[in-house]
Amino acid sequence: MALKTTSITLCSVPALFFAFTLLCALSLSLFFLYNPPPPPSPYSSSVSSQHNSIKVYVADLPRSLNYGLLHKYWASGPDSRLASDADHDFQKTHLPRNLEFPSYPENPLIKQYSAEYWILGDLMTPPHQRTGSFARRVFDAAQADVVFVPFFATLSAEMQLANAKGAFKKKVGNEDYERQRQVVDLVKNTEAWKRSGGRDHVFVLTDPVAMWHVRAELAPAVLLVVDFGGWYRLESKLSNDNSSDVIQQTQVSILKDVIVPYTHLLPRLQLSENKKRQTLLYFKGAKHRHRGGLIREKLWDLLVNVPNVVMEEGFPNATGREQSIKGMRTSEFCLHPAGDTPTSCRLFDAIQSLCIPVIISDSIELPFEGMIDYSEFSVFVAVSDALRPNWLVGHLKSFSKEERESFRQKMAQLQPVFQYDNGHPGAIGPVSPDGAVNHIWKKVYQKLPMIKEAILRERRKPAGVSVPRRCHCT
Repeated sequence: MALKTTSITLCSVPALFFAFTLLCALSLSLFFLYNPPPPPSPYSSSVSSQHNSIKVYVADLPRSLNYGLLHKYWASGPDSRLASDADHDFQKTHLPRNLEFPSYPENPLIKQYSAEYWILGDLMTPPHQRTGSFARRVFDAAQADVVFVPFFATLSAEMQLANAKGAFKKKVGNEDYERQRQVVDLVKNTEAWKRSGGRDHVFVLTDPVAMWHVRAELAPAVLLVVDFGGWYRLESKLSNDNSSDVIQQTQVSILKDVIVPYTHLLPRLQLSENKKRQTLLYFKGAKHRHRGGLIREKLWDLLVNVPNVVMEEGFPNATGREQSIKGMRTSEFCLHPAGDTPTSCRLFDAIQSLCIPVIISDSIELPFEGMIDYSEFSVFVAVSDALRPNWLVGHLKSFSKEERESFRQKMAQLQPVFQYDNGHPGAIGPVSPDGAVNHIWKKVYQKLPMIKEAILRERRKPAGVSVPRRCHCT
């Protein structure tokens, strides 16, 4: 009996262990069934949560078209458009010579469009440092999802405007045009362009006048732009489709192109540093603008003498930077009417200052829509409402203290999304997984199915048949 009892006892151990394990597994299953994990935050876009990446080939362009342009900028004279040019004063005493990756200008007229610099800096960073980047650089164009064209188009255009603005729209004596022509001729002569018709090529055209002379030739490509305002010409005198000055709307499309943020020019304010805000509404900028910006003059006249509203004349970041910082940090709301184009860096300065944006526009494109819900931290106002006497101030006063604080908390969460600067000299170093560069590549990644579809549609087209205009943007 003793032997039998021992036998039964030894054989029961695994059976009991199995039963205990099964009971634990069942308990855990029931726990997660009735206590599911919280869904991921819509504002969390860490690369670690992405199992995909975009494969990027960098087109082979001469260094003179990117970093060489920076060397040329730092060796040039002051910007004729600025009363004082701190860049060149700083360069004479502080900037080391012969840097492989020079710094980008602090000149606010140029810096606000610096996406080209940070995107290329990420791609030029050694692979072992790029663990947080959504873009994976490949060195065979046939293996790439997209081809990035490393031309500093904004810097090229702004250097021309600073040195000889009168030659900008001409071709003779225009160094910017010569560079534009060089880029397009080099790229269009590659097998990669011929294979796709340029539809998988990515150009950074953040400045509204970048690549001004060759835009029609870039129409099939993916364009990174701050908005479409510099492309659509709505003046009646240019409405004739036969005019070479008219940019056809089929050259830009929300379907194929990506709206990217301006580079903010004011420093970031942490939520913990936020203090009481005495002013209801703040605006600093030029009163007189052209085209879509005419609304700004009307708003100015309506608001300039309203109590608790501050309307200041002047470019907010070329002069009076400290005044702009103070104004945005001490105001509940920051006005964002259209200027020459629908958007400006003012919006992103407001976000970094935790000043609730008041966007006056009936048609505006914003960065990373679909990833971000701007209505959670911005106030959108129709133009017709904004121009009603006394309406706008009353509307802003209707937001409770709790609502305003909620807006600011959302902005604080999203401040990194609009940050380009990675804190490394020459932009060579790891990018923030939740920063602007990665968000841009994720938006390009979303375009890949449409890019492939457009390429295949073009390939099956019979010889001599033109693609319908409605298909140009897909």
